[in-house]
Amino acid sequence: MPPASTSRAVNPYDGGLAPGLGQADLQVHTAYGDGMADAAEVLRRAEERTQLDVLAVTDHDDVRGALLARELHARGRYRFEFVTGIEITTRSGHLLALWVDEPIRSLRPLDETVAAIHRAGGLAVIPHPFSYLTRSVGQRALERLLAQDDAETRPDGIEVANSSLAGRVTMAKARRLNRERYGLAETGGSDAHFPEEVGTAHTLFAGRTAADLRRAIVERTSAAVAGETPTLRSLGVWRLLRQQVRGLAVTPRKLLGPPLARAVRAVRQ
Repeated sequence: MPPASTSRAVNPYDGGLAPGLGQADLQVHTAYGDGMADAAEVLRRAEERTQLDVLAVTDHDDVRGALLARELHARGRYRFEFVTGIEITTRSGHLLALWVDEPIRSLRPLDETVAAIHRAGGLAVIPHPFSYLTRSVGQRALERLLAQDDAETRPDGIEVANSSLAGRVTMAKARRLNRERYGLAETGGSDAHFPEEVGTAHTLFAGRTAADLRRAIVERTSAAVAGETPTLRSLGVWRLLRQQVRGLAVTPRKLLGPPLARAVRAVRQ
């Protein structure tokens, strides 16, 4: 277990909706991955039905969905700013890479993946930490990582507000342990796979721009808010089943496709 941080995360807003603060949803999935809405619909939803100032697209193990969304965002007239990202599968669980626009290889050790994100100019955030309902970084894995005491492999933030069931079951524990021991920046993301979920959890930060948001994470002055989530009934049983089937089909293909391609190339050589 790592020692308690001597420079704890600052939470001046403590989850409150303080006036003048920016709002960012740092985990959204599109139909390029296992989401149920294409990038255009996600952007439209964020524009018309939320108060977000920054939106990040983080499809599983593939940056191309975020790049497509960024292109659509650049061609439109949106009031919010956009951040490219990936939700990467590491050997210890999922990891968000934010402000990256190049592929980050999956299925590597957690510390190597954090270092790769930093080398790519991005920030690394632990999503839905400790959750037993999805592929998540566990408490022991995170504490082993922090015990390295290496800036290159230290994650920048931890998601303590997540609208998914997988995120909700452990977010109180994540918030408590972060404030007691870890001292990482606190972030929030909806983990939206349906357009209705976009913005239902978000990160609070001083300012309105993506640059302000990044500064708040680096300086550990961000805070996280979990709002109301759509009910299972409102989403619909068939839509939920279709999304699960889509996840079982799309995510493994994106995860295993590159390693298989590398293996084929190696055999041919």
